[in-house]
Amino acid sequence: MSSAPSGAAPEAPTETPALSEPKPARSLGPLGMVARETGKYPRQLLFALAALLTTSACTLAIPERIRIMIDKGFGAGSSITSINSSFQYLLMIAGILGIATAVRFYFVSWLGERVIADIREKVQANLLRLPPSFFEANSPSEISSRMTADTAIIEQVVGTSVSFALRNAITGIGGIVYLFFLAPAMLLRILIGIPLIIVPIVWLGRMVSKASRSSQDKIADVGSRTSEVLGAMRVVQAFNQEAREQSRFTAIVEQAFAAAKRRFGIRAIMTSIVIVEVMGGIVLLLWEGAIQVAEGKMSTGTIAGFVFASLIVAGAFGALTEIYGDLLRGAGAAGRLTELLNEQPAIAAPARPLTLPAHARGMLAFENVSFRYPTRLEHAALADFSLTIEPGETVAVVGPSGAGKSTLFQLAQRFYDPQAGTIKLDGVPLVSVDPAEIRRRMALVPQEGVLFAANARDNLRYGNWEASDEQIWEAARAANAEAFLRELPEGLDTFLGEGGARLSGGQRQRIAIARAVLREAPILLLDEATSALDAESERLVQDALEQLMKNRTTMVIAHRLATVRAADRIVVMDKGRMVETGTHKQLTKAGGLYARLASLQFDDKAFAAGGDS
Repeated sequence: MSSAPSGAAPEAPTETPALSEPKPARSLGPLGMVARETGKYPRQLLFALAALLTTSACTLAIPERIRIMIDKGFGAGSSITSINSSFQYLLMIAGILGIATAVRFYFVSWLGERVIADIREKVQANLLRLPPSFFEANSPSEISSRMTADTAIIEQVVGTSVSFALRNAITGIGGIVYLFFLAPAMLLRILIGIPLIIVPIVWLGRMVSKASRSSQDKIADVGSRTSEVLGAMRVVQAFNQEAREQSRFTAIVEQAFAAAKRRFGIRAIMTSIVIVEVMGGIVLLLWEGAIQVAEGKMSTGTIAGFVFASLIVAGAFGALTEIYGDLLRGAGAAGRLTELLNEQPAIAAPARPLTLPAHARGMLAFENVSFRYPTRLEHAALADFSLTIEPGETVAVVGPSGAGKSTLFQLAQRFYDPQAGTIKLDGVPLVSVDPAEIRRRMALVPQEGVLFAANARDNLRYGNWEASDEQIWEAARAANAEAFLRELPEGLDTFLGEGGARLSGGQRQRIAIARAVLREAPILLLDEATSALDAESERLVQDALEQLMKNRTTMVIAHRLATVRAADRIVVMDKGRMVETGTHKQLTKAGGLYARLASLQFDDKAFAAGGDS
C-alpha cells in the first residue's frame, strides 16, 4: 500500500469503525451470492439436504410412535411383546435421528467453512487488483472488518441459520399436515391461537434485541474509557485529574447498568408471557382432549401425540421468527462483501495493450500533465507539468509540503491516470500499457521501509520472488545489510516480526534497498529514504543508495536538501508546478525558492552559497 501523496492525498475519515456491524438488509436478495457459491458443491449440498429431511422425518415420527405406544402398549390388555416393539421403534428413531443429525452437522459446517473460504479468496483477489487510490478513499480497517466480521456472519448463516430454517420449516409444515390428519378440529383452534402467541413474543424479542445492542455498546464504552485512561495514566496523574476520570468512568458504568436493567427487565416480561401462553395452551389442549377422551371421541394416545406434535410445530415456527433476523443480518453482510467483489479497478490494462521496448532504456517523460485526485477535485495536484528524465540521469524533486512531489511517483507507477497530458516510459504512453508491465521496470524505496510479518528471506525477495540465496546475499551486500543479516539468530530464516519490529529503522531501510537491488529495474524511485534515520544509519543507507543508483534512471523525492546536492538535476516544485530547475550550485545562486528552503534548513553559509561542505 502506497503512502499518501504529499499534500494531495485524500483525507482519511475522521471516524472509522474498525469492526462495524453490517446493517440488516431489507430483503434476503443479497444472499443470492452466497447461494451461488454454495451451489458449486452439489454433492455436499445433497448429503446435507438428505440428512436434514431425515432429521425432520424422525422428529415428526416421535409423536406418532408415542400415540401408538400409549394406545397399544399401556392398555390393560397390553402384552410384553407390544411394549417391547413400541420402545424398539423409539430407540430406532432415536438412533437414526442421532446419525442423521451428525451427518447434517458435518456437511452443513463443511459448506459454511468452504463457502466462506471461497468468498474470502475471491474478495482478496479482487482487492489486490484495485489501485492504492481505492484504499485511500476506503478505510483499510473497514475493509478488514468486512473480511472478518462479515464473513463470520455469513459462515453462521450458511453453517447454522439456513440449516435450522429449512429444518424448522419442513418440521413445522410436516407437523401441521400430521395434526390435520390426527385431529382437524383441534388443529383449527391451534392455527387461530398461534398468532396470539407469536406476535407478542416477536415484538418483545425485537425489544430485547435492541436493548441488548444498546447494552453491548455501553459495555464497549466502558472498555474504551478504561483503555484510554490507563494508556494515558502519566498524563492523568501529572495533571491531578484522577477524580475527574473516576467521575466520568462512574457515569459510563451507571449508563451500562441502566441499559442492562432495561434488557433483563424486558426479557423477564417476555419469559413470563411465553411460559403463561405455552403452558396455558398445553393445559387447554389437554383439557379439551380429556373431555373428548371421556366422551369416546378420541383415544388417550391421540391426545398425547397431538400435544407432543403441537409443541414441535410451535417450537419450529417460533425458531423461524428468530432465524429470519439472522438471515437479514447475513444478507446485509453479503451485500457489503458483494460491493467489494463487484468493485472494478479504475486503472486496468487496455483491451489491446502496447508492449514496452524489449531493451529498457529507462526514459521517463511527463508532457503537460495535469492531475486532480478523485476525492479532492477542487485542488490541482499537478498543473501543466512537463519533465523528461533521460536514461541514467538522477533527478531530485524538491519543494514544500503539498507541492505534488509524491504525486509524480503515483502517476509514474500508474496508480492514477492524469486528466490531461501524457506520461511516457521509453516513448510509450503509460495509458496504453498494462500497469503490471510498467511496475516491473521500476524499483521503489519508500520513505519508511515496509516489511511484512515473515522471515528475512521472504522480505528480501519481495522484489524478485525467484531470487536464489546467492542473489539475496549479493543484494544484501550491496545494500550494506549483509553484516546484520548474518548476525540474526536463524539468518535469512529469522522471523522479523510484525512490520519488521525486530529490526531498527536503518536495518529495515537497508532491507528495502536490497529488495530494490533484486528488482533489477531500469528506473529507481527514491522517496527520501534517509529522512528518519540517525547519522550512522543514514551514512550506511546513503552508501547503499549510491551503489543502487549507478546505471539507473533515478527520481528522488527530497525533503532534506543535503541529500540531493549530487543530483544531475534538481526540479523545484510549488503548488503542482515546476518553478525552478538546475544544479545545486545554480539554484542556490539564483536566490529563488530552493535557496529559501536551503536557508531554512541550514545555517551553514557555505551550503547556502553553493559550497560543497
